[in-house]
Amino acid sequence: MVSSQAVELLRNELPLEQETLLLSGSITTGLVLVDIVNGFCTVGSGNLAPQAPDGQISEMVDESAKLARQFCDKKWPIYALLDSHHPDIPEPPYPPHCIAGTDESKLVPSLQWLENEPNVTLRRKDCIDGFLGSLEKDGSNVFVDWVKTNEIKVILVVGICTDICVLDFVCSTLSARNRGLIPPLEEVIVYSRGCATFDLPINIARNIKGSLAHPQDVMHHVGLYMAKGRGAKVVSEVSFGN
Repeated sequence: MVSSQAVELLRNELPLEQETLLLSGSITTGLVLVDIVNGFCTVGSGNLAPQAPDGQISEMVDESAKLARQFCDKKWPIYALLDSHHPDIPEPPYPPHCIAGTDESKLVPSLQWLENEPNVTLRRKDCIDGFLGSLEKDGSNVFVDWVKTNEIKVILVVGICTDICVLDFVCSTLSARNRGLIPPLEEVIVYSRGCATFDLPINIARNIKGSLAHPQDVMHHVGLYMAKGRGAKVVSEVSFGN
């Protein structure tokens, strides 16, 4: 386990200033949920699920569920990405996970109600990057169409893993925005408490062939830091106005 002193040193060397966000409805905002599925979040639900209760992941799920409820109450648009893989198509370097049709690929219990909400678009993806995973065979992109149809200017991103699927999606979306490929999107915001990543200590990683150590607090911070470095806004609080 990485010591608290090491984590604090990292935060001092890579300081991350976070803002607060007030959503009033004056600017059309969409909520993007990244891979909040059993296979990544529910204890014992697969190769990449936590093996014991995890505080960071639990907070992410709770905060995401609160936001989702608020957005649905206001009938604001939500785009939910669900990791979902064909059993015969591997995704190296990761072991089999979130196989299509299994409980692993389903939303966590506290979010399953979203499947019946009219303002929610569900997208099952078979790759790390949800932007690429939203591509159709004809070249269209379901996420881009969602932004355009709802005239979304701001997206608020939450989910797992901060430094993997969340970061990849954020970076691709920012690149598309910068190229003018996803109008009218202007801003990408990442909610830090609504994101989480997994923990793989070095003493365990050493005994798993091909694995890299993945200290949770360090990689969560690095993921947020990288997202901000690419042009996203990172916020630590989200509130709603009239």
